Amino acid sequence: MAIIPFETRIDFNNPRWNRDAWARIHGDMDSSKERIGYCSGTVMAVRPGEAVKPFLGFQVFLATRLVPLPDGNIRRLNKEVVFYTELSRRGEPGAIIEEFRNPFTGETNRIVQVWNDPFNYTISDTLILAPEDFAGDRSKLPKIPLLFPWQELGSDTLVLSTDMHLNYPNPLAPEKWPRESSGPKVQATEMMRYFVSRRDLENPALTAVPYVGTWHRITPWLPFMLMGTTPGHCMYASSMTGYDSIDRLPRQVVDYAMKHRPDMLKAPTEDYGPSHSSLEHYAREQQPAPPR
Repeated sequence: MAIIPFETRIDFNNPRWNRDAWARIHGDMDSSKERIGYCSGTVMAVRPGEAVKPFLGFQVFLATRLVPLPDGNIRRLNKEVVFYTELSRRGEPGAIIEEFRNPFTGETNRIVQVWNDPFNYTISDTLILAPEDFAGDRSKLPKIPLLFPWQELGSDTLVLSTDMHLNYPNPLAPEKWPRESSGPKVQATEMMRYFVSRRDLENPALTAVPYVGTWHRITPWLPFMLMGTTPGHCMYASSMTGYDSIDRLPRQVVDYAMKHRPDMLKAPTEDYGPSHSSLEHYAREQQPAPPR
């Protein structure tokens, strides 16, 4: 494997620089190396007429490898894991749990952890369009240059914002999954902020750029909560960073993955697939809950 060429001269209006900066944050342009993304945070319930209520913790890791494509763009090969936990206490992440007492229904729910293998996509110098963004012939997608809304904070800190607002057909059809499904469509939003150093982005010796940041997600009730179309939704809030080794992750995260899916602790070396979302995996691997 070789080092993927990348641009270092900061130019917010250059789609190729935007592509390369995004890739160096997410992964390592040296294809022989993997990058480990890590998030830790809280899942909160947003219900009409009530204060927002934290009810679960979560920890995420991603094992990522970047490989070059013939057209000059970059393929991100990725495994993604989400473990649900007790709420954190005194700044320490809570223990990973297999079930929890649902405070909104009084039921004890079996937790379904997330194991997305693979979750690959192409990092391109054109914008990735969601299906609902373009309803026509998919072979005629418009080529929109990749230009992120960067923000400059002080003399050295840059902030990369990558937001996605989605509304797509629900893999959990309500007719089959009445207790798990939020309805015919899934309305979800991902909001990420990456804080990076201008000097790091300009450094040609850095094939991967250090970052800290935040990840927020708005999504329907989790399927295993068995709350169906009950009014309200979940909001995830977390902090995140990137590591050069799986050994930098919290011990309980590595131990749990080693016990259940040790293959998730290494980034892919080949582009296999297809990639599926966590809801698609749920629909394939779980069974509808019986009526309450």
